[in-house]
Amino acid sequence: MKLRLPFLKNPPLVSVVRMAGTIGMAGRGSLSDAALAPVLERAFRRGKPAAVALQINSPGGSPAQSALIGARIRRLAEEHGIPVHAFVEDVAASGGYWLAAAADEIWADDNSVLGSIGVISSGFGAHIFLARQGIERRVHTAGKSKSMLDPFSPEKEEDVARLKVVLEDIHENFIAHVKARRGSRLDGKTDLFTGEIWLARRAAELGLIDGIAHLKPKMQEVFGDKVQFRQYGLRRPFLSRLTAGVLNEAAAGIEERAAYARFGL
Repeated sequence: MKLRLPFLKNPPLVSVVRMAGTIGMAGRGSLSDAALAPVLERAFRRGKPAAVALQINSPGGSPAQSALIGARIRRLAEEHGIPVHAFVEDVAASGGYWLAAAADEIWADDNSVLGSIGVISSGFGAHIFLARQGIERRVHTAGKSKSMLDPFSPEKEEDVARLKVVLEDIHENFIAHVKARRGSRLDGKTDLFTGEIWLARRAAELGLIDGIAHLKPKMQEVFGDKVQFRQYGLRRPFLSRLTAGVLNEAAAGIEERAAYARFGL
């Protein structure tokens, strides 16, 4: 048992929250607000930390989950008056950068990939294949806009137009978040919101991050050599060790691998 003497001041504590993987719905092994909520709550409340450090390695994912997680980080930071530092590993792109922007300061390795401030929707079209196999697609709806972008039916221009409106609205939300968080640090002469990605030093020049730094030395620089660290992160649920869970994890792993591959990782 650790002896605590009232006249001795404890060294500063930094809570370290690891956020690695794609961002998606709860229960699929990815980062989600529901999964991270108890982790973040403990990180901000336990032991009166001097700061919370986010270890981010994410190629992005769900815009809604990215926004929910980012909003939770901000609420907890303001409620407890605790500064938040983000440390990017391989990548913080798209939704991953949304999470990083929730921090007060963003740091990265020289080789970190950042940005991709845009929105993407992808799918496939199999109607020609079905026709060749003699298969007829039948869809019945109540409401003319109920069915949209059915991959087994020919693409319709009006469906694409409606989708673009949704994507543009999400993009505007993303841009507003980045501008609100980074403010005057952003390079006002460069269009940062085209979906382009940059390595860390260029991202620093553009104001997307605050500089090149790694977690431990940076926190020691800020809080002194005696700073202590307490790690937090998602734990693998018991059910994922069972057969169905393993199969689901394998499928999720393929999707995640594809997401990282978009950035050459």
